[in-house]
Amino acid sequence: MKKITAIVRAEKLEVLKDALFAADVRGMTINQVQGCGSQHGWKEYVRGNELLVNTIPKVQFTLICADEHVDGIVDIICNAARTGAAGDGKIWVEPVEEVIRIRTGEHGPAAV
Repeated sequence: MKKITAIVRAEKLEVLKDALFAADVRGMTINQVQGCGSQHGWKEYVRGNELLVNTIPKVQFTLICADEHVDGIVDIICNAARTGAAGDGKIWVEPVEEVIRIRTGEHGPAAV
């Protein structure tokens, strides 16, 4: 099993969520996060003072899947989230040793 984490533009939330649902990916966690990368933020002026806003609102998707589904899910995320501009985000994949469904006590792929 693998854990896929993707950080994408906030405006891609619904597009990506719909694309994952259409691919029958059901279990995911979505968080609103702040981050910075090559965009480096921007300057704002508050009451005449310059303020560097160096974090940008993003959305983090986290999901667990079987090894054989990783490439397809990564492709879905890339296609749904890509604009071609700096700030489109990142995806990383990590191994998962065990998953346990609390309600039933199921372990492994059955718990996903």
